[in-house]
Amino acid sequence: MHSNIKPIGVYDYDLDLFESQYIVPEGISYNSYIIEDRKIALIDTVDNRKAEEWRKNLSEALPKEKEPDYLIVQHLEPDHSSQIAWVMERYPRCQLVCTAVAHRMLPLITGAAVDFDDRIIVVNDGDTLSLGSHELLFITAPMVHWPEVMMIYDAHARTLFSADGFGRFGNPDPSLSWACEARRYYFNIVGKYGRSVQAVMKKLDGKKIDTIAPLHGPVLEGDISEYMSLYRTWAAYEVETPGVLVAYASIHGFTAQAAHRLADILRGQGAPKVSVTDLSRDDMAEAVEDAFRMSHLVVLSPTYDADIFPPMHDFIHHLSLKGFCNRRVAIVENGLWAPAAGKKMRHMFENMKELTIVEPIVTLRGRLTENAEKELEALASNLLSE
Repeated sequence: MHSNIKPIGVYDYDLDLFESQYIVPEGISYNSYIIEDRKIALIDTVDNRKAEEWRKNLSEALPKEKEPDYLIVQHLEPDHSSQIAWVMERYPRCQLVCTAVAHRMLPLITGAAVDFDDRIIVVNDGDTLSLGSHELLFITAPMVHWPEVMMIYDAHARTLFSADGFGRFGNPDPSLSWACEARRYYFNIVGKYGRSVQAVMKKLDGKKIDTIAPLHGPVLEGDISEYMSLYRTWAAYEVETPGVLVAYASIHGFTAQAAHRLADILRGQGAPKVSVTDLSRDDMAEAVEDAFRMSHLVVLSPTYDADIFPPMHDFIHHLSLKGFCNRRVAIVENGLWAPAAGKKMRHMFENMKELTIVEPIVTLRGRLTENAEKELEALASNLLSE
């Protein structure tokens, strides 16, 4: 990172659920930055959980007897904005820089915007702000993943401040693998808004970027081509890994038995990769991530109260919310006396865009039988034939 840019964020080891729904066993970082030039810019604040630690970092990073000239707000979500009112009160000459949408939303988030409204600078896409050597270009990024978001490009430092883009769950240590937790983060946080991400990526074309500084996760430095390539793939809903995700929910084990047998059949028929997830026990966010990552999906669910077993219903609902598309999907239902899950699952998938439902739906009746296994073999063959 450029010598004039100082990370002052904090790492929350203790958070168990990000956004009260995503398991983060390694916690999450709330990133914030200072650019020190003839004028000083502070980029974003942090979650209130880590307010005191962040205030200490800010105080230690500021040059002696100086204060920020600008607080630049990229994203108003509370895990990045809890200290806005405190900064504006603490540093009375500081001006707040944000988009017009953020300006309108500010009172809803901070509850105190009216106290410093005359110190707010509203910027548009393509506007610049000179700090001296560093000239900041503002790149609006609406719906990545809130409507008020903007990124910042610093040509002098060849640095992109990417807001929630390129974020990652877990430890911000840059020596650790980035892709796995970044993928889980992307598809569960940003994934619905692939078109918006594509639009921002076009705005970045031609810009020389050596460093990406997101609001969560590690600062990415050096050869950023892998990160850019993966983001383009994810944003376009393209296949990253050819293979099949076998996702099942099972009440008494019969459907689980069929799922694992089907996985073996798929491997035997040459599927390049097969992953199996138990939706009753495994992390739902990882299951969603894998569904978007792979080229094929098989769902297996028992009938429950004349409907889909709830863990499977939840999974398919998550896929719908996140814009699941461009995949081949096979369906297996199980029901001892009145199987109904298959028809219900088909209906949910038919409401999504650009999915191919592989025929036929296979109906199991309790335990896996020899005849049912032959049906699974035929379904696997149909799934893999394109």
